[in-house]
Amino acid sequence: MAGHVQDRWYKTTTGPDGKTLKTKTERHGIGLRYRARYVGPDGTEKSRSFPDKQKRKAEAWIANIEADMSRGDYIDPSAGKATFAQYVTGWLATQTTDPATRESVEMRLRLHAVPHLGARPMASFQPSHIRLWIRALEEAGLSAAYRRGIFAHVSTVFTAAVEDRIIRDNPCRSRSVKAPRLDPHKIKPWTEDRVKAVRAKLPDRYRAMIEPAAGCGLRQGEIFGLAVEEVDFLGGIVHVVRQVKLLRGRPVFAPPKGGKIRDVPLPESVAFALAGHITRYPSVQTTLPWKTLDGPPVTATLIFTSPERLALNRNRVNDRVWRPTLREAGVVTGRENGMHALRHFYASVLLDAGESIKALSEYLGHHDPGFTLRTYTHLMPASETRTRAAVDRVFGAVSSTDGGPETAPAVG
Repeated sequence: MAGHVQDRWYKTTTGPDGKTLKTKTERHGIGLRYRARYVGPDGTEKSRSFPDKQKRKAEAWIANIEADMSRGDYIDPSAGKATFAQYVTGWLATQTTDPATRESVEMRLRLHAVPHLGARPMASFQPSHIRLWIRALEEAGLSAAYRRGIFAHVSTVFTAAVEDRIIRDNPCRSRSVKAPRLDPHKIKPWTEDRVKAVRAKLPDRYRAMIEPAAGCGLRQGEIFGLAVEEVDFLGGIVHVVRQVKLLRGRPVFAPPKGGKIRDVPLPESVAFALAGHITRYPSVQTTLPWKTLDGPPVTATLIFTSPERLALNRNRVNDRVWRPTLREAGVVTGRENGMHALRHFYASVLLDAGESIKALSEYLGHHDPGFTLRTYTHLMPASETRTRAAVDRVFGAVSSTDGGPETAPAVG
């Protein structure tokens, strides 16, 4: 059925002489005069009303609808009436990412996006609304990195709405909308003295966690999930196959970040530290659900556990062990001095020793060596230094007696 415009103020009738007559309807002069009607791709009739003297506008609207349908660009005008909050609820229900990631995304949207954007219909968003929201996040004192993450989630929601034919464009991608910029910050690794000072202040039960973090580059959750069966003491390899994560405050076993299982060289110093810890605090067979709270049970003989012989909880360890230890060691607490700082120390040690970015990326469990390079490029020895050292290793130091430059004769 082709679209057409109905005049609700007049109707066409046939007179006694057979001629067509235009007569007033009961609605003449009341309400919107013209109704543009068409049948959408789903087979249902759609319409929009226009006031008197806007027949051409109604006809243009119908023409645009038909052109969109012929190009495959049609968007149901009523679809965009759903609010941001309503669409987000449905979008979250379709996500198939890691449960902990879904929980994190849901929390960020619920706390920092829905209160500002939730009541507005999806089709009504303009770039100015997004700019005002970004400004509100900044005024709330959120860090640039955190704001950038929230912005990315909201932009993903709008992109999904575009692909679902709910809206035509993503307002977050407008040229006038700028994603929050990260604060210029280069990672400054801990010194060896700081690592040793913090290790010395840690309670004995947690002290050996320093070695797999600073000596193998394991993340905190991977250390919590490290089992005896994954440490090859004879072969000198650590198999990183799981981590302990929190879902709604309860621990679960899960694959390492990004699902990237990997093998990491096990230095002798780390092996001795782990062996000594196991002697003092015997490993505990621990059973947790896999990936989700109702996931299948998985058992591992964990090396690091709580005094109650339970899997470690990152919130409790950070609040009751790590931060108090930092303060005792004279280290400022903060995001940059979390246990992740020990991974940065590990990276700095390997790069200083000449290890390749590709190998370091594998050991750290990064998906992209380019990310590793961007993160740690400032820690790599300068190319000039490497060049001089490489040539000197081949030819040795050049002295003036070996044909080096001589002092120019004095000019009389």
